[in-house]
Amino acid sequence: MKEKVQLFGRSLSGMVMPNIGAFIAWGLITALFIETGWMPNERIAQLVSPMSSVLLPLLIAYTGGNVVAGQRGGVIGAIATMGVIVGSDVPMFIGAMVVGPLSAWVIKKFDKLMENHVKAGFEMLVNNFSLGIIGAVLAVLAMYGVTPLVSTLNEWMGIGVGFFVKHGILPLTSLFIEPAKVLFLNNAINHGILSPMGIQQVEEMGKSIFFLLEANPGPGLGVLLAYCIAGKGNAKSSAPGAVIIHFFGGIHEIYFPYILMNPLLLLATIAGGAAGVFTFNLMGVGLTAPASPGSILALVMMAERHCYVGLFLGVLAAAAVSFVIAVPLLKFMGKDTSLEEAQQKKDAMKKQAKGIKDDSSAAGEPAKGQGKIRKIAFACDAGMGSSAMGATVLKKKIAAAGLEGIEVIHTPVSSIPADVQIVVTHQELGERAERSNPNAERVLITNFLAAPEYDVLVEDLKKRNQG
Repeated sequence: MKEKVQLFGRSLSGMVMPNIGAFIAWGLITALFIETGWMPNERIAQLVSPMSSVLLPLLIAYTGGNVVAGQRGGVIGAIATMGVIVGSDVPMFIGAMVVGPLSAWVIKKFDKLMENHVKAGFEMLVNNFSLGIIGAVLAVLAMYGVTPLVSTLNEWMGIGVGFFVKHGILPLTSLFIEPAKVLFLNNAINHGILSPMGIQQVEEMGKSIFFLLEANPGPGLGVLLAYCIAGKGNAKSSAPGAVIIHFFGGIHEIYFPYILMNPLLLLATIAGGAAGVFTFNLMGVGLTAPASPGSILALVMMAERHCYVGLFLGVLAAAAVSFVIAVPLLKFMGKDTSLEEAQQKKDAMKKQAKGIKDDSSAAGEPAKGQGKIRKIAFACDAGMGSSAMGATVLKKKIAAAGLEGIEVIHTPVSSIPADVQIVVTHQELGERAERSNPNAERVLITNFLAAPEYDVLVEDLKKRNQG
């Protein structure tokens, strides 16, 4: 069951994450130019509604369709999604998440059926007209069939959220959100569930608290600060660096191993999360768009101008409560589990959840091959968080070694560019990396931040590029 939930969650977040830049653009325009923004401008503010109701759902639909059936799937996904957009008065993000991949699946099945049945010279004609005809039909079906279903689902979600808000129990959502984050459902929760609800609320109120329920860095900050004070060994010594990466870089995944070292610390993050939500709700705090990554800097950029005091108070309240609870838990109920063991536990959990074959036997092996290296890619699920952090670390090591002409990028593991010569990724993602780019050499690691394989790789690059 957990595997299915995580697979579903990754599918939802996989449609949103590549388009975060568009969400941020929309959020900035909203924060700056609406009537209550920093620089109210009626003319520019006209961009807000079309972007949320048309552009963003189409981007989501195209991305979801592209995953299923490539560019052809993306195009038909966008065509069909116009049906739910036109048929509804509210932003159809959920409709786009359903119709985009489903339409791509239909065209993929059609193409499979027509395989080897099209006469030579008629391929383009059949491809274009089949896409147009099927896309038009699906758009009409989506307008009359999918739109009512999605609208009903939106109403149910609204009723559920309204119940939490009406009864003043929105902080209780932390009971589900904080444990789910440690199970690597953070992106799924934030971008697959909370963001669509938040964007709809922005249309009505100009801001939304839902963007803050998962993205608040306060609970994780409190736990990491507790490790700085009451931690032991390498966990204590590494915690200050993790604080910076988590709070300013927005990489929440970095504190997950610290929780797994002592699962009782979930009590601290739950209480901290609830305190933060309570403060945000009390102070009327909301963001104009999703904050991604969950950095304090991103939160400030997406916050409405009247919300800064409440925003900082909410983050501080979450951090303080989490810290106060975490310190005694570490002092009196702490375990001797090392950070490395916790990291391995985290990797094993991800591996089990994703149903990926164990590649641990290959972990730690440097890239092996001949010839000069010009392009290296760091790959993770979304290609934004952990991989970006690892790419930065390696870039610094390459520069320090005096190596030039080597491009280091970060990318989703499902779409590694064909010209990449070496792929650095987590050991549990090794098999997926090989499928994505079978010609690239692989370096499999367990920790993007501090992998000993980086030094081995740099030495290998010296031999190959300078030898």
